[in-house]
Amino acid sequence: MTSAPRQLPLDLPHAPSYAREDFLAAPSNSAALRAIDAWPDWAGRMLLLVGPPGSGKSHLGAIWARAAEAVTIEAASLVEAEPAELARARAILIENVERIGAGEANLFHLINLAREGGAYFLMTAHGAPDGWALEKPDLRSRLRLAPIVTLGEPDAELARAVLFKLFSDRQLAVDPAVIAYIGLRIDRSLGAARAIVEALDREALARGKAVTRSMAASMFKDIEGEG
Repeated sequence: MTSAPRQLPLDLPHAPSYAREDFLAAPSNSAALRAIDAWPDWAGRMLLLVGPPGSGKSHLGAIWARAAEAVTIEAASLVEAEPAELARARAILIENVERIGAGEANLFHLINLAREGGAYFLMTAHGAPDGWALEKPDLRSRLRLAPIVTLGEPDAELARAVLFKLFSDRQLAVDPAVIAYIGLRIDRSLGAARAIVEALDREALARGKAVTRSMAASMFKDIEGEG
């Protein structure tokens, strides 16, 4: 008996939607959402969003950047950036600022220039500045001026909602019962949700079938076998 032919999965990008209406509000992110919505009434015109990978920092950052017409840059790219040029913007978003590395001096100058010019400054990071192993005391001092708002891991209800959104971002219609089944068996983190959705998308494409409970169960079995 011959097996059904498998399609070759193509490694196509699947950009998530960062629209305001697609943000999934929950207790784990409510304080951060309120802080973003409070703009432009920010103390010191600065804010630092802190949370684990996939907790919604980038989505909130994108919402704010659109509203504030902000320039957005990854912290790792600051080492090659020109602070004076970036500081001309009325608002600046620095993503993953804990990865600043050799760009510490440029970040310090950028914060100073932004403060002098009255620009708004939003940063995202996985943890608070004390854990970034910064070398420049002056930069640590500047970063302490930014109020910190923390996002937590999602609860079970949010995890299911995120799975639904991630499948929708990939134009995959998945039965709610299958989503509930997956939600009960993954680590309660959005990073884990992204990983399983990507894996199931590839498997469904390879089989030429929709995502099913049995497909998910088989994948969880494979993951346990590798553990």
